[in-house]
Amino acid sequence: MCAKTFIRALLNDQEGATAIEYGLIASLIVIAIIGGVNLFASEAIDMWNGVSTAVEKAR
Repeated sequence: MCAKTFIRALLNDQEGATAIEYGLIASLIVIAIIGGVNLFASEAIDMWNGVSTAVEKAR
């Protein structure tokens, strides 16, 4: 196979595109999950700090 034919075949190959698309979708889902968990964690920490403060004041 000559170099021109190989390069042309390589440029026309579409088999890896689906795997790349699924990888990008999965990475976006993971980023969204991480963002949600960080937001939840911040709110949970604030809530427990408020509880701790209320308990300290009640003593």
